[in-house]
Amino acid sequence: MISIVIPVKDGGGDLARCLDGIARQRIDEDVEVVVVDSGSSDGSVALARSRGAVVREIPAHRFSHGASRNLGASIAKGDVLVFISQDAYPVDERWLERLVKPLHEEPNVAGVYGRQLPHAGARPPEVYFLDFLYGPTRRRQQAADVGSLNMQTTLFSNVNSAMSRAIWERFPFVEDIVMSEDQDFSRRVLLAGMQIAYEPDAAVRHSHNYTIAAAFRRFFDSGASADRAYLAGERESAGVLRSAALRYATGELRWLWRTGRRRWIPYVAIYESAKMVGLVLGANHKRLPLPVKRRLSALPSFWGG
Repeated sequence: MISIVIPVKDGGGDLARCLDGIARQRIDEDVEVVVVDSGSSDGSVALARSRGAVVREIPAHRFSHGASRNLGASIAKGDVLVFISQDAYPVDERWLERLVKPLHEEPNVAGVYGRQLPHAGARPPEVYFLDFLYGPTRRRQQAADVGSLNMQTTLFSNVNSAMSRAIWERFPFVEDIVMSEDQDFSRRVLLAGMQIAYEPDAAVRHSHNYTIAAAFRRFFDSGASADRAYLAGERESAGVLRSAALRYATGELRWLWRTGRRRWIPYVAIYESAKMVGLVLGANHKRLPLPVKRRLSALPSFWGG
């Protein structure tokens, strides 16, 4: 059996679209859906139950990315665990089959993640960001040692991912970082000698039109978790990140110019600068007072106080 775990908070129409996409999957395995709802007030719980999902409700203050997914996995019955976000949905009826296939065929693959394509109407910075991170090329990621850990080797996303129950039981998601529980998982399995698989044909639609402030907060949280993910390799991984950031910035500028989106350049300059400042502050969060961290984070409840 395959169990699909979805953390939910006021999912509304996005959740309905996600559940509809799951229901359309064509695969010769039993599939169950497990929803972990953290205080929805919009009928998401009733919607999920009406579609046959197993639902566990928790108070909003108990939500964290790692803990909610661990709870869903612990309830699930499947020997394969799939994770998807409430605001993502499969692009076709073979998404699930393609996503889990490497787990069945490649014993050394610990986790699989699929492509994320932007929703219709996504802003240019988000379109470029998703294509830069994911793109159309299949790959296998591995790391020989801590020095090999960087944003390219640890990339993994629970927006659209799969792993065996046995692997999750051995490497459950950590619950003590604000986000990037998926990349922390990637780091640990890579150092155990396994691989991460990226399958671009197992695609979902998923994107956000963040405001500048929201993008800053998200990247603050990413930076605060980075030493357990894409900065775990310290000096070497920081060098890879700087190189990628330069390549990203120049590539995005050329892409905006080439595709006739030149009016977006001033906005993108501010938007990307806010992301970078957020990431740097997050990476240095241990030097910041707790009230400041709560103010800068997208998930202030995580920090307590």
